[in-house]
Amino acid sequence: MGRLDNKICMVVGAGQTPGATIGNGRATALRFAQEGARVVLLDKDLASARETQQMIEAEGGHGIAYQLDVTDEASCQQVTQTVFKDFTRVDVLHNNVGIGSGDAGPLKISTENWDRVFDTNVKSIMFMCRAVVPHMREQGSGVITNISSVAAVCTASNLTAYKASKAALNAYTHVLAMSNAQYGIRANVIMPGLMNTPMAIEGHVSAGQDRDEVIARRDNAVPLNAKMGSAWDVANAALFLASDEAGFITGVTFPVDGGQSAKIG
Repeated sequence: MGRLDNKICMVVGAGQTPGATIGNGRATALRFAQEGARVVLLDKDLASARETQQMIEAEGGHGIAYQLDVTDEASCQQVTQTVFKDFTRVDVLHNNVGIGSGDAGPLKISTENWDRVFDTNVKSIMFMCRAVVPHMREQGSGVITNISSVAAVCTASNLTAYKASKAALNAYTHVLAMSNAQYGIRANVIMPGLMNTPMAIEGHVSAGQDRDEVIARRDNAVPLNAKMGSAWDVANAALFLASDEAGFITGVTFPVDGGQSAKIG
């Protein structure tokens, strides 16, 4: 315990889609708080971010929720200024935002949906980094972790915009890491595989698929124990990358996928 004592951590996407399990952003916010961080909870759904705050406070931790539409650069700048005014520094920026709805094959994806996916999955991370990194440069330290997906490197025939956007996020983070290493800022990517989270499961169920069948199909696609991971697997990886234990790690793409990406080739 105490691996993030006295750290200020911004978690973008700290709420979650309603569902029976916990989402990646909420789990990460909770893990950060459990390890002593003061967590800034950012989400378009303020009520959901406040639910995360209540969960943190129920465990004796510290969290504060702000509403944020990450696709609006002015809002990203404004929230960041508020956070730095209130806390004077930010040690960790954790970007956990992504969508894939409306996606399709390469000849069927609409321009509107392509732009919407890229606006959320790539441009929003650029907006947050443009807002936060200048402050991190001034303080001479900082950690940025972006949540991508193994879809960036694995087969995803009907997820054209999602796959392309996550691959772009991997490349963006590489450039971010190399251009900020001299300032003591580390930047890395986590690529979750098949996870039993509300965002991953509920869309299939709402489309009329049987929940148990969806879970079984996804489980069977995972090499490690034929079982999906959970949001806690992503949260624990994020905790490691945010901690001083990862102080010599930057520019990496870190799969958390039960071996799914290892099947390439």
